Amino acid sequence: MLKDTIAAISTPIGEGGLGIVRISGPRAFSIASKIFSKKVSRLPSHTIHHGHIIDPKSKERIDEVMLSIFKKPRSFTAENMIEISGHGGIVPLRKILEACLTNGARLAEPGEFTKRAFLNERIDLAQAEAVVDIIRAKTEMGLRVALHQLDGELSSKIEGLRQELINLSAHLEAAIDFPEEDIERLESPQMLLRTRKVLREVRKLLKGAERGKVLREGIKTVIIGRPNVGKSSLLNALLKEKRAIVTSIPGTTRDIIEEIINVKGIPLKIIDTAGLTTAEGIVEKESIARTRRSLKTADLVLLVMDAATHLSKEDHKIMGDVKDKKVIVVINKTDLPEVIEADEIKKILHDKRVLKVSATKKTGLGRLEKFVIDLIFEGGVAPSDRTLVTNIRHKDALGRTRKSLENMIESIKKNMSAEFISLDLKATLDSLGEITGKTVTEDILDEIFSQFCIGK
Repeated sequence: MLKDTIAAISTPIGEGGLGIVRISGPRAFSIASKIFSKKVSRLPSHTIHHGHIIDPKSKERIDEVMLSIFKKPRSFTAENMIEISGHGGIVPLRKILEACLTNGARLAEPGEFTKRAFLNERIDLAQAEAVVDIIRAKTEMGLRVALHQLDGELSSKIEGLRQELINLSAHLEAAIDFPEEDIERLESPQMLLRTRKVLREVRKLLKGAERGKVLREGIKTVIIGRPNVGKSSLLNALLKEKRAIVTSIPGTTRDIIEEIINVKGIPLKIIDTAGLTTAEGIVEKESIARTRRSLKTADLVLLVMDAATHLSKEDHKIMGDVKDKKVIVVINKTDLPEVIEADEIKKILHDKRVLKVSATKKTGLGRLEKFVIDLIFEGGVAPSDRTLVTNIRHKDALGRTRKSLENMIESIKKNMSAEFISLDLKATLDSLGEITGKTVTEDILDEIFSQFCIGK
């Protein structure tokens, strides 16, 4: 794979001021020299040069460009690398790419530039995955965590734990291989103390994984309630723009409306749904069916009720439908005379938070945002934690690490032989190594990098 020279368009296809074509590999400079108006191999590294991309056969100019040159190992891939910045139109970028492919490059696979950076040991696997997290970050907090991971802060933490376990492994292997030799051995209490220390750190990382997952993927939040209680008005108020149509006519919202909003650094994938009521007609039935499907997969439910009306049969039924989910009851329209039976709501949903707002007057929204954060992260990790685990693969590996460490501690307590303890220790090292790529398989690598876009 690393013997090939690859090329791809690295910016989104469409009209724009600039577009970039990347080339990486052993023939990057010779290919660029064939199509650029200057001899690239003679140019110093980390410099940018103005010129033209020229079709070697027809000698026609394809585009006026700026060409950047990066000599190995000081490049993103740690290989010889070229970046051609041309005009951001579909035709010029494709013509530049075609010129690269015609003259010896092959089209890069998804994520292959980053995969080469990993294979050439410029970055580890956790850092490579952080590249995707940076691209997909939905809030500043999510971006900040991803940048810390790209800087290697999570990797350093994992490697520190691995080194501690490797030191323990060395003592165990010595006890197994040289039982008769006068070699310093760790006593059980010492080994137990050091293993427990590693386990505490692993548990701490796992504790932060739920928050990390939220920063990466967001919280699926569904707004539900009977018709005309102000669900769409609440969505518009949270978005600070008129996204949903609002009228006094019940049943205005027929389809699912989904938006992402930033609530104190947390991305909320917020969904406005059709009112839950008795369906009349095909359209209403389908709208309500979609609402119920969204409700099943919701991480958080905002149950909206009308402060200016008495509780109805529909309200009671909806409360029964959501009582087992994470729910915040939002009593809307508090700018009108209140007649709703708030005490009855608390009797039915006694453990749920109840908040009064006015979506039209924009009151109570700040408290609602705070309620959301408190409900999702009650007892969670502080936002300032720089080594949050955001990747489900990392969480799975840490879960197996914890299990192996717990098994190891039990083996030490029972004074089992070094061979048995060593088996658990090896499993622990293997699962930790999966995070940074020390013990990863080709299948896992292919799966990880298939999630990247071509050109990254």
